[in-house]
Amino acid sequence: MIRCDRTPAWAALRALYAANAKTFDLREAFATNPQRFAEFSQDAPHVFADLSKNLIDVQTQSLLLDLARQCGLEDRRDAMFAGEAINRTENRAVLHFLLRNPAPAHTGRAQAAPENIANELAEMHRTLDAMLAYAEQVRHDAAITDIVNIGIGGSDLGPQMAVLALEEFRQLGKRLHFVSNIDGQELAGVLAQLKPHNTLFLIASKTFTTTETMTNAGSAKHWFEAQGGTDIAGHFAALTTNVAAAKAFGVSTTFGFWDWVGGRYSLWSAIGLPLAMAIGAQGFRDFLAGAHAMDEHFRSAPLAQNLPVRLGLLDVWYRNFHGFTSRSIAPYSSALRRLPAYLQQLEMESNGKRVDLNGQALPFATAPVLWGEPGTNGQHAYFQMLHQGTEVVPVEFVAVKRAARSLPGHHNKLLANVLAQAQALMQGKSDVGGHKHFSGNRPSTFLMLEELTPASLGALIALQEHRVFVSGAIWGLNSFDQWGVELGKVLAKALESRLDSGDAAGLDGSTAGLLQRLQSPE
Repeated sequence: MIRCDRTPAWAALRALYAANAKTFDLREAFATNPQRFAEFSQDAPHVFADLSKNLIDVQTQSLLLDLARQCGLEDRRDAMFAGEAINRTENRAVLHFLLRNPAPAHTGRAQAAPENIANELAEMHRTLDAMLAYAEQVRHDAAITDIVNIGIGGSDLGPQMAVLALEEFRQLGKRLHFVSNIDGQELAGVLAQLKPHNTLFLIASKTFTTTETMTNAGSAKHWFEAQGGTDIAGHFAALTTNVAAAKAFGVSTTFGFWDWVGGRYSLWSAIGLPLAMAIGAQGFRDFLAGAHAMDEHFRSAPLAQNLPVRLGLLDVWYRNFHGFTSRSIAPYSSALRRLPAYLQQLEMESNGKRVDLNGQALPFATAPVLWGEPGTNGQHAYFQMLHQGTEVVPVEFVAVKRAARSLPGHHNKLLANVLAQAQALMQGKSDVGGHKHFSGNRPSTFLMLEELTPASLGALIALQEHRVFVSGAIWGLNSFDQWGVELGKVLAKALESRLDSGDAAGLDGSTAGLLQRLQSPE
C-alpha cells in the first residue's frame, strides 16, 4: 500500500482544488449539466444515494478513483474479505462481515468462504442458531415482560439504535431497556419500572470486566436479590467470551463472540441478542441478509459504481482538500433517532487516529467530527449554523420513502422538509441587507430507503461500515483498533481509590485541586 499523500493522484487533486474546485458552484453545475442527477446518483442494495449536491464533478471523481487505486484500496478490501490479519496492531483478522454471511441451510446453495476462515464461519452459525433459539424462547415466555441490556459503547449503541429503528417489527408485550452509563441514576430509573420475576438482564461485555458494565450488572444483581429474586441463572444471561467469570457471577446462559469482531462492529453477533428478541429470529436473519447484500456490493462492484467507495472518497475530498472539519447526520425518521450517536462511534473510534499503519505521524487530517439529530428537530436547533454559519458542514440526509406508521399528512410534511433543507443549502438566497442572506453552495448527500425494514437497516449500517473502511484505507491507518480509549480507563482506576483516601500526592495541580474540592464537605 502507498499512503495517500505520496501518490500522484493526491498531487493532482491538490492542483485541481487550487485551480477550480475551490470555487466550484453547484448551481452552475446543475445549470450546465441536465444529467447531473443521473450521473451522480445510484442504487445500491436497499439504499438509493443522490450525490449530485456535492462539490464534485467528473474530473474530481475520476481523480478520487485514481487515488483509491494508487493507495491499493481494492487489495486491502480483498485482504479483509480473505481473512488476513489487517488489524496489524493487534494481529487480528477483521471478519465482522462473516457474521452476516449466510449458511447453506438458509441459501439452498454452498456459500463460498475462504478455506482459512471456514471454521470461523461454521462456529459463527452454531452460535447464531443457539442465540436465535434462545431469543425465540424468551419471546414466547409470557412471564418475561422486561428485558434490560447492560453494556456500553458497541455493546449498547448498536442494539439500542436498531431496536428503536425497528419499533414497528417489535413483539408486543416485551419492553426493552438499555443501561450504559455508570451514573447510578440511569440504572435506578430503569429498575424503578421493573419487577424481578418478570425481568431478564443481559450483561454485554466481551471480557466480563468492563468497569461500567460490571458495576451496573452488580447493582442489578443486588437489586434482584433484595427484591426477592432467587433464580439468577434464569434471569441473567451474558454476551461474553469469559464464561468462567459469568459462571462465577451466577450466569449459566452465555453467548460468545470472537476477537475478530470489534465492539463497534458487533451488532451482528451475540451483542444483537436484544434486537433478535425484539424482532424475532427471522427478522434478525433478514437484518443480516440486508447487510450481506451490501457486503457483496462493496466486495464486487466496480469502484466507480461502488457506493461505499464513493462515499469514503467524498469524505477524504472534503476533509483533506476542502478542509471541512465535521459532517452532520440528519435522519428524517424518528425511528432512526439514535443513528447519529451510533455513527459517531463507528467513524470517530475507527478513524480518529494520528499515525499510519507503521506508527508514523500523519501530516494530514483524518476523521471528521460527526454530529446530528433527527429530522425537523435539528432544523429548530442547529440548522441556522448549517445555512448561515461561517463553517461549511456537509450534511448527510437519510429519508424513508414509505413510513411504516404515520398520521394523515405527517409523512408528506416530513419529506417536504428534508427535500427543502437540501435544496436550500444548495440554492441559498440573496439579501443585500445581509441578515437574510444565504450563501448556498453548501453540500449534502441524500440517502433514501424505500422502507425502514430489518433488511434495509442492515444494508444502511453495512454501507456506513464500509465507507469508514474506505477512508481509513486511503489515509493508511488502522481503522480496527481503539487504543485511545484505554488511557482514561487506567487513570480512572487509580483515581477511584484516591477519592476514597483523599491522597492527592503526585498528582498534577489541577487534578489534585479538583479531587480535594470533590472531597470537601462544604
